[in-house]
Amino acid sequence: MAAPGTRSFSLSGLLPAQTSLEYALLDAVTQQEKDSLVYQYLQKVDSWEQDLSMPEFPEGLEWLNTEGPISVYKDLCGKVVVLDFFTYCCINCIHLLPDLHALEHTYSDKDGLLVVGVHSAKFPNEKVLDNVKSAVLRYNITHPVVNDADASLWQELEVSCWPTLVILGPRGNMLFSLMGEGHKDKLFLYTSIALKYYKDRGQIRDKTVGIKLFKDSLPPSPLLFPGKVIVDHVTDRLVIADTGHHRILVVWKNGQIQYSIGGPNPGRKDGTFSESTFNSPQGVAIMNNVIYVADTENHLIRKIDLEAEIVSTVAGIGIQGTDKDGGAKGEQQPISSPWDVVFGTSGSEVQRNDILWIAMAGTHQIWALLLDSGKLPKKNELKKDTCVRFAGSGNEENRNNAYPHKAGFAQPSGLSLASEEPWSCLFVADSESSTVRTVSLKDGAVKHLVGGERDPMNLFAFGDVDGVGINAKLQHPLGVTWDKKKSLLYVADSYNHKIKVVDPKTKNCLTLAGTGDASNISSSFTESTFNEPGGLCIGENGRLLYVADTNNHQIKVMDLETKTISVLPVIKSENSVVDGRFLLYKQKTLPKLPKSAPRISLSPVTASPGQTLQFKLRLDLPSGTKLTKEVPSCWFLTAEGNEWLFQGQLSSGEIENIFSQPTISLQIPGDCLSLEAIVSVSVFLYYCSTDSSACMMKGILFSQPLQITDTQQGCIAPVELRYVF
Repeated sequence: MAAPGTRSFSLSGLLPAQTSLEYALLDAVTQQEKDSLVYQYLQKVDSWEQDLSMPEFPEGLEWLNTEGPISVYKDLCGKVVVLDFFTYCCINCIHLLPDLHALEHTYSDKDGLLVVGVHSAKFPNEKVLDNVKSAVLRYNITHPVVNDADASLWQELEVSCWPTLVILGPRGNMLFSLMGEGHKDKLFLYTSIALKYYKDRGQIRDKTVGIKLFKDSLPPSPLLFPGKVIVDHVTDRLVIADTGHHRILVVWKNGQIQYSIGGPNPGRKDGTFSESTFNSPQGVAIMNNVIYVADTENHLIRKIDLEAEIVSTVAGIGIQGTDKDGGAKGEQQPISSPWDVVFGTSGSEVQRNDILWIAMAGTHQIWALLLDSGKLPKKNELKKDTCVRFAGSGNEENRNNAYPHKAGFAQPSGLSLASEEPWSCLFVADSESSTVRTVSLKDGAVKHLVGGERDPMNLFAFGDVDGVGINAKLQHPLGVTWDKKKSLLYVADSYNHKIKVVDPKTKNCLTLAGTGDASNISSSFTESTFNEPGGLCIGENGRLLYVADTNNHQIKVMDLETKTISVLPVIKSENSVVDGRFLLYKQKTLPKLPKSAPRISLSPVTASPGQTLQFKLRLDLPSGTKLTKEVPSCWFLTAEGNEWLFQGQLSSGEIENIFSQPTISLQIPGDCLSLEAIVSVSVFLYYCSTDSSACMMKGILFSQPLQITDTQQGCIAPVELRYVF
């Protein structure tokens, strides 16, 4: 079917008729009355002299979940279409997705319905197709999505907010628009009656649109979009929110899993570890063998008792709440998209960790869950289990104020506590305002630290600029962690793909690691890259930072002394409690080293249990050559007679690019079976001449004598493995 002329209209053309319909629906009592009113509305709209025509999708746009580009007037002819104008950072857009999933479950392509996502970015980082792909996978979007990076359709239709739904008839004619979230009943009403109306007229066709899901092309991964990570300083463990696998992992610091709770599919069930489920969990906090979880898309706070191996719900009712005040008992209090949690102490002078602070992204506020009876600043005594708003009006703003309830946040997504003087505050990563803010633990006053700008209504003051206070610029930061020892705050500047450090005394904000490229290189701080890191925590008495490198599906380990970055190898151990699906790394078979391969002996290194030894590959190929893609180059760690050194760690890996060679990490186990060993690093490079006329393999063996001592050693300098072939 050809497009009806060249003229198209903005959504404002629907406004008079749809406003009249919605006023009439307010007076309708029965479902039959509502159905009749919508049917009559469609008769009216269908009788207009000229359709309000949807413009065609511009040529050259990138599509996901389809076999190719889609045309409004070819592929969508004969369908009722719901266009979802969204941007993947937006919490309101995330809230809308369950409504669309439910609609797609009720009506299929064969029934005449198709949902199409029109991604219209807010942040520059969201215009990149690979990042949209990650969001499509993370939120389990299975309908077609077009990356309208320049927002051309948004501008042509004069869309004004995220999310906006536009419902089309089978001729590409615009029928309804719905702005914002919370319109599930209207969405189902309008869609169902539109399907009935056009079926009655024989205009619905049952042809299918070619769907090819992006998620089907992805390789398996031990982690999938990990959102947050926290250190248990007492037991030497990490807790990881394996968000994309809908589970919580408790791992030892060598990467071995102790517990896997929930997953691989989303759900909402309490009980034993074998039966409990989560839905895209984010923030985690651990104390005394108890983990609290921000179960984000279930709109719950969950409690994991590691001793009893039981999961329970302590706040939320399992559906998205709109209450912006709270005050009810946790399990009776509706909440909305909690994104992070951290322990705190009420008004008592004794440090009791009797409050769980919550970054309530869905209502743009900071809440508190009382783990024991206590007081919040400027509040009376509160009973145990009370769940209540602490700061934030609920308006999406970048508004600082001495009165906590008059301040405004914009999707707060990360929390960290500095309880000591002179700070005595919560640090907040306020993602949609691209700022870091503070909330006083004395009086609740909300203040600016870095990023953003002074206009509280401007949520577009983002960038990537090192500087002081308001002159520093961030882009959608999702995580913060406080280093009490150094009085420094580390920030996951997520959409800039960097880790930054802030001195709260001077408000100076500097890039610590990451080039700004969205890729996956683990090397020095200046050479390494991240991909939308979502969370981070401080460990080893301020020596290490653990980073949830979300879109790289990894936990990165930043050594603040050597200024190098390695990857935590998350693997299953024989004694782990693993109830969800888990995929193991497969160790490669060690090839035979050619007799002509160089063998290089290195100077001995002394290390103590728990320390990490790092080998930095610095190999140069002959000029005029390149690594082959068909046969991956690789490295191997071996230690004849001392294989215990590698238990729970990766002992092999690939070399993808000769210009960004990996740093190989080896953590000395806590239980050592020998005080001397020789670690061998074997490297195999497969390369061809640039014209591919000849292909070769070169091998090299580095031998590293290792002496292990109980005496705590100072910082071990990385060992450079240099050779020119």
